[in-house]
Amino acid sequence: MKTSTKWGSAAATALSLGLLFSGLPWGLTAASAADPITINFWHAYSEGGGETNAITNLLIPRFEAEHPGIIVQQAAIPYDSLHQKLLVAAAGGDLPDVVRADLAWVPELANLGVIAPLSTEMSDFKKYSSLVYPGPLATNYFKGKYYGLPLDTNTRVMFWNKAVFAKAGIKKAPATFADLLTDAPKLKKIGVKLFADGSYGGWTYEPWIWSGGGDLTDPKFTKASGYINSKKTIAVVQMLVDMYKKGYISDSITNNKSAIGTGDGLGKGKYGTIFDGPWFIPGETAQYPTFKLTTSLIPAGSGGSVSVVGGEDVVMMSTTTQKEASLEFIRYMLSSDWQLTMAKVGQMPVRQDTSALLPSIQPYYAIFAKQLLTAKTRIPSPNFQKIDQIFDDQMQKALTGKMSPKAAMDAAAKAIDPLLAG
Repeated sequence: MKTSTKWGSAAATALSLGLLFSGLPWGLTAASAADPITINFWHAYSEGGGETNAITNLLIPRFEAEHPGIIVQQAAIPYDSLHQKLLVAAAGGDLPDVVRADLAWVPELANLGVIAPLSTEMSDFKKYSSLVYPGPLATNYFKGKYYGLPLDTNTRVMFWNKAVFAKAGIKKAPATFADLLTDAPKLKKIGVKLFADGSYGGWTYEPWIWSGGGDLTDPKFTKASGYINSKKTIAVVQMLVDMYKKGYISDSITNNKSAIGTGDGLGKGKYGTIFDGPWFIPGETAQYPTFKLTTSLIPAGSGGSVSVVGGEDVVMMSTTTQKEASLEFIRYMLSSDWQLTMAKVGQMPVRQDTSALLPSIQPYYAIFAKQLLTAKTRIPSPNFQKIDQIFDDQMQKALTGKMSPKAAMDAAAKAIDPLLAG
């Protein structure tokens, strides 16, 4: 990944900010170098890639130099295996001290009682939680407490094919729902679908629903009734159904395997817009080098422009015998030094005060940082997978005409309520 010459000054700023928030109090309580403390850190960063190299060769050595007496023993575990390994370890009691966990796992692990609530265990939790984007922070919330802090993040923005819009006589990206509805028939006349996506539950549909002023649950995630089947949510679902029926949305959203993929469709001029994350850009530009990839915020409805949060959180296991050392390591992972060093190898920072520095590392980060200011979390629940599947199934029934939007969302509310209460 190329970086500009501004990185040197950005890194210097990052380091000074990192030291400001690193473990100054640790020296008062640290073990001596002759009797070191070891903390075990599990993660799913790609082994042998830029991420693990940065952690192994830069960040952990810096932390250990600033915190004499603490040794960080890391274990890089493939993503697909890490979740299962945590569950097995939870049953056997052989857990690490600190884990970089997928945000969807946090409520599940909290419900099992194997991670400690940082909002009560970390004396300066409010200081660190105030530094990060509110959407990623919310992924750590479960039953009135925050069980972790966001570590890296991402969100979806709109990618659009400027050339096909121009061919249809449209000079700018659709910024609102009204623009979408105006542009769709113009694009259809030249054989272009307005929008394409797969069907991935909340990842696909929540940006639409939130931007349209609807929601899936109450703010504390305790019930779906009155929210997922509210008038505003149903109105957004109805809009999507109408656009699909009129041929403005690709069959890919109903999992039609013969439909052209989102990246191919955008690059080949078959689709006008898609929603995707920062990982989409390197692959798309490599596959379609002559295609000028253009980004914009999620089109706004009555709720504004709101997208969905992805990423990973950092948690401390409740079984740790090295609480203070583990908390110091977590503080360091929230430092600007860690955050911007990892941004250099492709991990979007969670600290809001890094936003101004991101374009000097990777220009395309800027639009994602802006979208993150309003992005929201998917439902933090130990039953998230079941809830998300129900929502996806009911959206499919609405899109394909098997149920009306109201009937589909009423059924979703009825099925999801007990899962939120459980």
